[in-house]
Amino acid sequence: MTGPVTVSITRHVDPDHEQQMLAWLRAGTQLSERFDGFLGSGWVRPAAGSTEWHMLYRFDSHAHLDAWNESEQRRWWLESAQGFVEEARHEQRTGIEGWFDEPSSVDVQDLRPTPVPPPRWKQMCAIFLVFFPLSVAANWASSHLFPDLVLPLRVLISVLVMTPVMTYLALPFITRLLAPWLNKQPSA
Repeated sequence: MTGPVTVSITRHVDPDHEQQMLAWLRAGTQLSERFDGFLGSGWVRPAAGSTEWHMLYRFDSHAHLDAWNESEQRRWWLESAQGFVEEARHEQRTGIEGWFDEPSSVDVQDLRPTPVPPPRWKQMCAIFLVFFPLSVAANWASSHLFPDLVLPLRVLISVLVMTPVMTYLALPFITRLLAPWLNKQPSA
């Protein structure tokens, strides 16, 4: 699998160790910044005084993420939090949910700036540029390859072919190609 990977970890922290937690987060960010492919990190809390902390970090590929995850530096960093940090949930996101990540509206502090996602209309244009020609090609091919097949089965075959092509090839390609336009911020 190629493309950026976002890791989301929910940790529980004793409120008496908030300052220790902040220092621990900064140390983890400084360590991970030294690894190839690091794209950024940050954290959010539902409310001040909450024991739940949501941490995010992102690498440009699974290979670079694996290098960080398996490193001695990360092992040391995780061990240094024993006694005041408990991991509750861990998930990795790739694919469609990682194309245009929404910024959190409850950010307490970003350890590194989070890019602003493109406006929805630009996202729609990028998806349309892939979806329309791919749909036309898939429908044309399925009607010629399987002319006697009932429509729902032809559509099913088209969708089964189109979904991985869109997810792994076409949408990553078009978002890279259109990146300057997608990420251009309006002037003030």
